[in-house]
Amino acid sequence: MTCKDAIDILAEFLDQTLAPSDIEQLEVHLRDCAPCLAYLNTYRKTRRLVGEAGRVEMPDELESRLRKFLLDELGTGQASSRRPATPQND
Repeated sequence: MTCKDAIDILAEFLDQTLAPSDIEQLEVHLRDCAPCLAYLNTYRKTRRLVGEAGRVEMPDELESRLRKFLLDELGTGQASSRRPATPQND
């Protein structure tokens, strides 16, 4: 397995969706390749931090201006004031 091959399947590895034979090949590669192991650890940490950050709400004024801009660019010219439902993280 090359480093590129390993990097290409890290998300599936972390999601536990790889076939057992692919897991074995990746684990062998990671034992012998310090740069790929470091990449995996960084990738794990990044995914964890992104998950912890959660979703940040856009201020109403910015959302309105962005919606108007996008609708104008798309040529519809009709900005809806209805805000889509957002999941609540309690």
